[in-house]
Amino acid sequence: MRSTARGDGRRLAARHRNIELGLLALAVAVCLAGHIEAGLALTGSMPPGLLVHGLALGALAGAAHLAVRRFAPYADPLILPLGVFLTGFGLVLLDRLDFSYKAAHSAKGDYQKLPAAPSQLMWVFISVAVALALIVLVKHHRFFQRYVYLLMAGALILLAAPVASPSDSFGAKRWIRLFGLSFEPDEFVKVAITIFFAGYLTASRDALALAGRKIWGMTLPRGRHAGPVLAIWVVSLLVLIFERDLGTSLIFFGVFIVMLYVATERTSWVVLGLLMAVGGAAVVGTVEPHVHGRVEAWLHPLDYYKPVHDKAISEQPAEALFSLGTGHLTGTGLGSGRPWLIGFAGRSDFIFTTIGEELGLAGVTAVLLVYLLLIQRGLRTAVGLTDPFGKLLATGLSGALALQVFVVVGGVSGLVPLTGKALPFLAAGGSSLLANWLMVALLIKLSDSSGRTALEPAPPSSEPPPARARPTEGDPTPAGSTPLLSEVQQRPAATI
Repeated sequence: MRSTARGDGRRLAARHRNIELGLLALAVAVCLAGHIEAGLALTGSMPPGLLVHGLALGALAGAAHLAVRRFAPYADPLILPLGVFLTGFGLVLLDRLDFSYKAAHSAKGDYQKLPAAPSQLMWVFISVAVALALIVLVKHHRFFQRYVYLLMAGALILLAAPVASPSDSFGAKRWIRLFGLSFEPDEFVKVAITIFFAGYLTASRDALALAGRKIWGMTLPRGRHAGPVLAIWVVSLLVLIFERDLGTSLIFFGVFIVMLYVATERTSWVVLGLLMAVGGAAVVGTVEPHVHGRVEAWLHPLDYYKPVHDKAISEQPAEALFSLGTGHLTGTGLGSGRPWLIGFAGRSDFIFTTIGEELGLAGVTAVLLVYLLLIQRGLRTAVGLTDPFGKLLATGLSGALALQVFVVVGGVSGLVPLTGKALPFLAAGGSSLLANWLMVALLIKLSDSSGRTALEPAPPSSEPPPARARPTEGDPTPAGSTPLLSEVQQRPAATI
């Protein structure tokens, strides 16, 4: 890459911040337009409190922008606007669903008539405030590298805590209830284990990259180096067995395999991981009734309407297919569909059916492209970073988001069995929203380090670099080690 002068780099960084501000204004405007359209369709009038809602969302976005401009000036200009748009659009969908659920369930008197949007709005402010605190207080992402084992210990405690819960939540033990409050610990576990995996693989990638036996043309890892993978596999199976949480188990194991492949660049790890994941899921899906019921509902969703059917099959997979099919290409219009018929999960993972029914294939494609763009910016950040820990952390966070979107959207659309996970940013739930905004804050700090490396030239050295004919005993890159994510490549140009 051609080195830019320090002044030019700062001007380009300021230009990125101005682009970010414009995109934030566009995101807020689109969310307000959706709020207006849903209100007109549902009541024939402008939604009440529109001005206050718009000012609050705009003020929150503005505060986040000022914090990034001051404490992460070289950050990617798209990450924050994408997070704000998804969060604001989630509020639009929840407010629209609250109106219909209240009308449909007020006579029944059950809990579904209670609104979810006010609580979600409160969690939006809490989540963004915590994310901004991380951006302001953490000076560099390598701060987390000192505490990877402490974070992993805490993550394992949180992961095991729901097992002691006296009751299930819709068939799975996923929640912890303390002092009248409940939260979903696995949402925070995915962030903590990603940080741990990044630290562990940074220290152990050379050993894990060593070649083993060759079987059927594929180089498998040595037995003693496969121990960490077997341990993570066992933990994911225990989560699947005791908590009956298919989504967390898939994300937990999948993130590790993705990061392991990036660290070692060996396809054999991916093949081994896929075989272990499929084999473990097949066994647990056969012997565990709740997981087996979800597999049966995935394979035969319309069997629910037969006079005699498996009691483990619920009506939601079939209703989701009907809802998505109703939307066609452009949908019925925001506020003009009947997505509340999906039942109790319409404001959680099945909120995706609201998009499909009322915005159609066009709306579904647009939302998935927003997710894809956020994931791409995370991966681009990983490519631009120079330290192995940062590369793996950015890759792991992007992979965790991609896997969660895949298992939720795949489950609702019938591609994979239902997992019950919340759709990131859009679904109701404070735990999910807070964890996802922590991921956004981490990606912003990582992209700030990447942008600073690209835009601020290193001070010139007066001494020529020493010749390296062969690796020495103190060489940090011993013979046989594998470079991480093409570390030896030139840094990419500083483009948006």
